[in-house]
Amino acid sequence: MTSANLVIDAIHEALTHVQDPELHRSLPELGMIESVEFTGGVATLKVLLTISGCPMQDRLRSDVTAAVLAVEGVKELQLSFGFMSEEQRNNVKKILRNGREKFIPFAQPDSTTRVIGIASGKGGVGKSSLTVNLAVAAAQKGLRVGILDADVYGHSIPRLMGLMGQRPTAIDQMFIPLEAFGVKTVSMEMFKPERSDPVAYRGPLLHRVLEQLLSDAYWGDLDVLFIDLPPGTGDLAISLGQLIPGSEIIVVTTPQIAAAEVAERAGRIAHQIKQQMIGVIENMSDFPCPHCSESISLFGTGGGEATAARLSQLLGAEVPLLGKVPFNSELRTGGDNGVPVVLAQPQSPAAQAILGIVDQLVVRKRSLVGVPLGFAQ
Repeated sequence: MTSANLVIDAIHEALTHVQDPELHRSLPELGMIESVEFTGGVATLKVLLTISGCPMQDRLRSDVTAAVLAVEGVKELQLSFGFMSEEQRNNVKKILRNGREKFIPFAQPDSTTRVIGIASGKGGVGKSSLTVNLAVAAAQKGLRVGILDADVYGHSIPRLMGLMGQRPTAIDQMFIPLEAFGVKTVSMEMFKPERSDPVAYRGPLLHRVLEQLLSDAYWGDLDVLFIDLPPGTGDLAISLGQLIPGSEIIVVTTPQIAAAEVAERAGRIAHQIKQQMIGVIENMSDFPCPHCSESISLFGTGGGEATAARLSQLLGAEVPLLGKVPFNSELRTGGDNGVPVVLAQPQSPAAQAILGIVDQLVVRKRSLVGVPLGFAQ
C-alpha cells in the first residue's frame, strides 16, 4: 500500500469521529463523504450535505478541517460541499430509523424513553412554564430530554425556550428538533407560515398532527420526553394515551380549591385511558411577603393536597403531591425573556421547588417501578 493510500485511510478514520451537529451520527455512517483524495501533502475532500442551505455548513467545515489537518502528512485541505440525491436522503432516514419505516419510537416495546404528559384541568395555571423548567432541570442533571408542545391552540413553548421564529431543519418528511438549554424542542408553531396564524383543527386532524410531530421528528435517544398537553380533557389528551400507551401524567393545579376540582378531571381522563399517574404539582403557591416575610396565599390554599387526595381515592393508590412551586414573578419574567427560572434564578424558591420535583422524577419509589427510566450513560 502506498503512503498516499495510508494517509487516505487515516483521513477516513479521522472522519469517523466527526458527527453531523444535528443528527449526531458520524459523517461516513450517514454517507456524507463522497470522495477523499491525497497528493503532495494536499487532501481533497467532498462532503455531501443533506439539504441545500444546511444551517450547520460552517460548523461542519470547521469540524472536518480540524480532523483532517490533524492527520499526519496532511498540510493543506481543499474542502468542497455538494448535496445528497433523494435516494441518498432516503438512506439517511433509514439509518436514523434503524431501517424501519416512519414510526413513533416512544411507542415501541423496546423504548426506554419515559413519556410524561403535563396536564391541567384549565388554562392559566402555569403548565407550560413548569414543563419547560422541569425539562431544563432534568437536562442539567445529565438526562437527555425533549419537549413536545402539544398545546396546538395555545402553543407557547418556543417563546419560553428562547426559540421564537426559528425553524427546524427538514430532510424531506423528517425534521430535526430545535435545541436550547440542552433540550430538544418541537412545537406546532415552528411549522406555521406566520406565527399569528390561528390553528383551526378539529378532532381527527388533531390526532394526526400529534402523530406526525411524534413520528416525523428525529428525536435521537431520549431519557425523557415531556409533552405539554392542552388544558382540559379533549382530543389530544386521549390521543396521547392511544399513541403512546406507556405514557405517564402529571397534573398541574393552583392552590385554589375551585381549580383543584377542575384539575381532578384531567386526572380522571388519564385514569380512564389507563395512563399512569405520577403525581400532582401545585403552582402559584404561598410566597413570602417581600416586606415582612409573612406568607401570602395569593390564590388560596389546599388545592394541591385536595387534587392529590381525590386522585388517590379514584385510583385506589397514592398519587403524591410532588411539590409546591411558590408564586414568583421571575417565573413569568423568565418565560417572557426565554430563559427558564431554573437557569435565571437557580436559588429562588420557585427554582428550588422545581429541582426538588425533578429529583423525585429521576429517583422513583419502589412501588412505582415498572416503567422504563433511562439514564445518561
